[in-house]
Amino acid sequence: MKPTLATLCLALLVPMVAFADGAPRDQWGRAGILSSANKADLPPITLSSGVPLADAPWVLSSGTYYEFEIEGDGSAELALEGSEFFRAIWIDEVIVNDLEIRPIGLNSIEFDDAGTMEIGFVAIKPGQYFLRVPGSTGETQRLEITIE
Repeated sequence: MKPTLATLCLALLVPMVAFADGAPRDQWGRAGILSSANKADLPPITLSSGVPLADAPWVLSSGTYYEFEIEGDGSAELALEGSEFFRAIWIDEVIVNDLEIRPIGLNSIEFDDAGTMEIGFVAIKPGQYFLRVPGSTGETQRLEITIE
């Protein structure tokens, strides 16, 4: 059966009416845990020889979307490990040099040279976790993280 002009007009009009609720277009996008109302920025992590990773422990809320930067100054080849933390979160994206990476998961990251990396994630599983420089024993080379 061939569609009529009236059928085609109705098919175009129904979606327009459905979205004519007065809501701004920017509210049509992300909802729930990915909405901007449920997003928080964390202080950056510094990867530098002899410099503390962070100023204070992180306390996160399960279900909240977070973003943070890792800044490596290139003073040494340094990595961060924290497989238990990475398994307790859902990683939305990792951004390096304006390239967006959407991994299934992470175990660790490493900086061979100076640079910046941004990670966006949703905290999921409550508990006590950490990120640390592998092989280090100093408290300043470890970031304590609590997901509530």
